[in-house]
Amino acid sequence: MDEGRISVVIPALNEEACLARAIRSVSADAEVIVVDGGSRDGTREVAARLGAAVLSRPPSRGGQMGAGATGACGDWLLFLHADTWLEPGWAQAVRDVGPESAGGAFRLAIDAPGRPYRLVETAVDLRSRFLGLPYGDQALFIRKTVYERLGGMAPIPLMEDVNLVRRLKKAGRLAFLPQRAFTSPRRWEQHGVLGTSVRNWGLLALYAAGVPPARLARMYGPPAA
Repeated sequence: MDEGRISVVIPALNEEACLARAIRSVSADAEVIVVDGGSRDGTREVAARLGAAVLSRPPSRGGQMGAGATGACGDWLLFLHADTWLEPGWAQAVRDVGPESAGGAFRLAIDAPGRPYRLVETAVDLRSRFLGLPYGDQALFIRKTVYERLGGMAPIPLMEDVNLVRRLKKAGRLAFLPQRAFTSPRRWEQHGVLGTSVRNWGLLALYAAGVPPARLARMYGPPAA
C-alpha cells in the first residue's frame, strides 16, 4: 500500500546542535514542521534554513506536537524528537504499512558504542513488541484520520507519547518497522544507563498512578546540552 504524503512534526527547545540532522534525515520524503518552544539559541534559524515550516508555541512537548499536527498536510503524521533521526527507507516503510495498522514506531538505536546501550535497545524492542508500548524516541507515526478521530495529541509536557499510544492501540494494530530511529545518548550519559532506565520506569509508574504530567516534566528536567 502506498498512501500519500507524510508530515513530520518535530518539537524543539534549544536544539540547535541536534536539529539539522533530524531534519535532513526526513526532509527529502516528507513535509517537515518544527514547532519551537521558545528557544534561546539558533533552533528556529536552523529549521528555516533547511526548509522546514517553523511554528512557535509555549514550551510543552505534547502541545507543540499538537500544534504542528493541526496544519499538517500528510496522510500520515510522524512525531520525531529533535535529537533523533531516521535511516533511509523509513518513508516507504511507513507507506507500505497495511490497513490493519493504525500507526506504529521504529526500532530504537542509540547513537553510541557500548554493550550497555545494546542492552537498552534490546529491552526497548522487547517492551515494544510484547507490551505494545513504544516511546516517542522511536518516532511514533499514525494515520491522520485516526489521529483526528482519537482527538489529537494531549497538550501535556511529558508522557504525551504514552498517552497517545494507549489510545492508538484501541484503534488498530501497531506496526513495528525494522528501520532504525537513531537517538542521541545524552540522557544516558547524563544519568547513566541504569539510572536512566530506573528513572524512566519510575516516571511511568508515577504517571500511571495519576501524578500530573507537569510535575513529572519538572522531575524529568531538560536534556544535557
